[in-house]
Amino acid sequence: MRHHEVVISHIGVNVPDLEEARAYYGKLMPLLGFEEFVVTDGHCSYQPTRGEQGAHLYLYPALLAGEFAAGRPGLQHLAFLVESRAAVRAVHDHVVRMGCEVIHEPRNFAEYPSPYYATFWLDPFGMTLEAVCTVDRP
Repeated sequence: MRHHEVVISHIGVNVPDLEEARAYYGKLMPLLGFEEFVVTDGHCSYQPTRGEQGAHLYLYPALLAGEFAAGRPGLQHLAFLVESRAAVRAVHDHVVRMGCEVIHEPRNFAEYPSPYYATFWLDPFGMTLEAVCTVDRP
């Protein structure tokens, strides 16, 4: 097996409204270190900025009606690694301004390997998202 720095190439997520998702994620993803990658009638995607390696996020229109539920089999949440605690707070401030439901305010999580500073919230479709910093950078 060849060694790869990036283990996951991309993650695809179905959303109930692709245009609403593109509007929401288009404003959020730059704060998480991503930029728009490919946009078609059938999906939109984001890639790490500045040519950095990392998984891409693809959003697709859901073909079946239903709400996201973290407790069901499947995706539990998406966590985005950011460079500093200030970046975690900036994401938190942004999602509060956007009217998102915050699950956890930015804080240290002692239950995870230290340092682990994060915030968790729900996107407009009820999917749990996280911004996390795992270095001791203010």
